Amino acid sequence: MQLEELKLVAAGNIINLRTAAGLTQAELGAKLNYSDKSISKWERGEAIPDAYVLTQMAELFGVTVDYILSPHTDWEPPVKEEDPKKDVVYSTTVIISIAVLGVWTLALTAFVALWLADLVRWKIFAAALPVSILTWLVLTCVFKRTHRLKYLVALFVLSLFVAFYLLFLHSNPWQIFLIAVLAEVLVFLSFHVQKRPKKNGKTEKKQEEQA
Repeated sequence: MQLEELKLVAAGNIINLRTAAGLTQAELGAKLNYSDKSISKWERGEAIPDAYVLTQMAELFGVTVDYILSPHTDWEPPVKEEDPKKDVVYSTTVIISIAVLGVWTLALTAFVALWLADLVRWKIFAAALPVSILTWLVLTCVFKRTHRLKYLVALFVLSLFVAFYLLFLHSNPWQIFLIAVLAEVLVFLSFHVQKRPKKNGKTEKKQEEQA
């Protein structure tokens, strides 16, 4: 086999193996520590990888170097089995919204039922407030959407103070919200606690000597 023919054979095999693996030229280049321009050059048949790179490719694609340099007219990419559940995507936002609205629906149902019995209990909604936020908080943790977790925790703590204020404090002392402000500060500070690397004795002793 002449060199030009060998380049074309290798080019076709590299293209087939790369596409079957679902890699772009840039991704393959990153795995081989080469630029995508080099990959493109090999796949156009303008050059052929050296022995070391061919060995890397063979290990990457699970074939032999001889396989990459040999023609394969009957070659077909392997068929990947698709997971039937892969395309099933649930909207976590919708699920959380349904759960929170469910809490308020139950609260409204209880309110209307008591109202029909000539008992007006607006405080039901005060109790529903922290329950709904707690539901939101729990589902957020379940679905691992923790990027806004500290805001939800702060909102839940505040809702507890609001509910307590509306349900039990008939004289309505607004000063209780001064405690709520301090509690909110504590919540945000707790989310900024970071672990520091433990220093060994030698490091501490060296720092003391330098000081």
